[in-house]
Amino acid sequence: MAAAPEHHLLSIGALAERTGVPPTTLRSWETRYGFPRPIRVQGGHRRYPESEVAAVLRVLHHREAGFALEAAVRLAATESRRPQSVYAELRRRHPELTPRTLSKGTLVALSRAIEDECCARAEQPILFGAFQKEGFLRQAYERWVDLARTARAAVVFAELAAPAVAGAGPVGALVEVPLPREAALNREWLVVCDAPDLPACLAAVERPGQGDSGDSRRRFEAVWTVDPAVVRHAARVAAGLAEEYRPGWRPGGLAGLEDEPPGASADLRRASELLSRMMEYVDARH
Repeated sequence: MAAAPEHHLLSIGALAERTGVPPTTLRSWETRYGFPRPIRVQGGHRRYPESEVAAVLRVLHHREAGFALEAAVRLAATESRRPQSVYAELRRRHPELTPRTLSKGTLVALSRAIEDECCARAEQPILFGAFQKEGFLRQAYERWVDLARTARAAVVFAELAAPAVAGAGPVGALVEVPLPREAALNREWLVVCDAPDLPACLAAVERPGQGDSGDSRRRFEAVWTVDPAVVRHAARVAAGLAEEYRPGWRPGGLAGLEDEPPGASADLRRASELLSRMMEYVDARH
């Protein structure tokens, strides 16, 4: 950790006072998980930067949400490096995903196919959708309210003026997450269905320079997958962004996002790539 002016650093007692976590517990976390990370100043004393206060509080928040301590510490330690784009993170971490240029109409059809299958088959899925503008969300709102009724969690992102939470309780509530104007998700299209019996993810980013194009003529660079491990990664990124833009949205019972599902077989990857190429050809004919 980079050095910081010593008068801006906190003692372990001050960190404990600011967070409510006893010094003995903080030392135990450091021994077991390397967190929080102290700076050793003259004399070998532990000192902590101000940012560790927020990190420790995030651990407590994740514990309240149902995460095991090790998972909560891991989340808190990495959230300062949280990706801001689901699409970019998938491209970075999963180079096997081949991007295709598709029209908005094709993306609507693919999204609805995933949503319909999710509604018909998926058992208590975790759902995320990104709609860019509020008007686009409202066009699909009733579909997502229906999807949320049987989901463990259903979250939608858009540039919202007045976000609301529809329904009641952690199950059956559609959570609206407002996006700030500078958010990368404002350019992205996203449907994630994370369920053991139906993992699916469609992520796309709008190509630049289309300000004069009609809505139906907009083009997107898209990837999609049914690989359970890749879908889980997309769900984790989306969940982290939801926490950043609407803190406290996460209901209990979502600790399963930290599990590592098996990856797709080689046959499934080949079939997915073939279908992806077919969709690009079909799109080009319309």
